[in-house]
Amino acid sequence: MSDELDLVLHVWRQPKRGAEGKFVRYTVKGVSTHASFLEMLDILNEQLVAKGEEPVAFDHDCREGICGMCSLMINGRPHGGRRGTTACQLHMRFFKPGDEIWIEPWRAAAFPVIKDLCVDRTAFDHVISAGGFITANTGSAADANDVLVAKEHAEAAMDAAACIGCGACVAACPNGSAMLFVAAKLSHLHQLPQGQPERARRTLAMVSAMDAAGFGNCSNHYECEAACPKDISREVIAELNRDYARATFVHRERKHESGGTG
Repeated sequence: MSDELDLVLHVWRQPKRGAEGKFVRYTVKGVSTHASFLEMLDILNEQLVAKGEEPVAFDHDCREGICGMCSLMINGRPHGGRRGTTACQLHMRFFKPGDEIWIEPWRAAAFPVIKDLCVDRTAFDHVISAGGFITANTGSAADANDVLVAKEHAEAAMDAAACIGCGACVAACPNGSAMLFVAAKLSHLHQLPQGQPERARRTLAMVSAMDAAGFGNCSNHYECEAACPKDISREVIAELNRDYARATFVHRERKHESGGTG
């Protein structure tokens, strides 16, 4: 088998936000099977620039599966559909000579296309700013062993913290829901003792921010779990639903006790 591929690419081209877009057909030759998918796009852009054409805009940064920037739908699957793999970790050895590859941006109402394959994921920032943090007094760092954390809680928190905020869960969901993302961020904090004092407030604030950002409702398709490159479990969604029900009840009771003033 040859170490080089000749491929046909159908790439979504859209000049700016709100403009009409379309798929454009390109041919790339001599792509090494050792190259990553993003390196293949680099080769395409080099060819386009050499011909005086506009290169394809796509998001990337670390190229190590950490930053979550490589937001690509590849043949209709977020990140190409290989389990536990981001687009930047997807290698061309998984494709065959002559393959036709369809490449497009995330498709979700809350992620408007900026240009070509780049989308605006500011909505995630709004959700995080609403409560994705722990309020603590500043000062000298506390000793690492001052607050004991059970092993199972520490491991669960680390599993949830693996979320890189790429948005694959939103792109995969038929409803464009961000439940897996929000639930992972909440679970990360709620597994730890430090996250307990603001647990109810944080849950209500982040869910409200998620709804305000225009994400769809979760209807338990679980496409989010299948598409997540970090294998975040859908169990965090169940945890979020329990927290939200509890926080809503407590908030309603407190509002009733205060005579409806807050």
